[in-house]
Amino acid sequence: MSIAERVRVTDVQLLSDDWYVLKKTHFEWQRRDGRWQSMARETYDRGNGATLLLHDVARGTVVLTRQFRFPAFVNGHDDLMIEAAAGLLDDASPEERIRAEVEEETGYRIGPVRKVFEAYMSPGSVTEKLHFFVAPYTAALRVGEGGGMEDEGEDIEVLELPLREALAMIERGDIVDGKTIMLLQYAALHLAG
Repeated sequence: MSIAERVRVTDVQLLSDDWYVLKKTHFEWQRRDGRWQSMARETYDRGNGATLLLHDVARGTVVLTRQFRFPAFVNGHDDLMIEAAAGLLDDASPEERIRAEVEEETGYRIGPVRKVFEAYMSPGSVTEKLHFFVAPYTAALRVGEGGGMEDEGEDIEVLELPLREALAMIERGDIVDGKTIMLLQYAALHLAG
């Protein structure tokens, strides 16, 4: 039996459509024992996204970004967030969008990208699926300063770090962004020279 056969949506309420879409959905779920259970859940739909880790295997370095994230701040994070380049797809393919985001945020115009996996980062309430990529970089690929789009409120610092240092920053709690931790762990397992 497919999951779609085990869900009956009974009501959908639009709670907000200000920045992205927040809905409350009432539905019935068929439990493993066959009984139907009524439930309600809020879902936040901001679209799907992509993220990419730039790596230089020969030098053992990665490129990350550092920027202010208001939701992390209001949850007690009193520092800038260190992250891999990322962005929402906005009707583009994951590969197309991540190339543009990497150039906007880091200043690198990259060649081939390799998709390594997909993941839902908070499937209990957020619909977003992230497409994870890696790509090699060299200094010759730097075509700009990066820094993001000022008209979108971005103020991004570009960081080039040894992979070992980035991994140590996870251990120290300096890197706390989930997608970035996943990509750095992937690099440690599959890309380290």
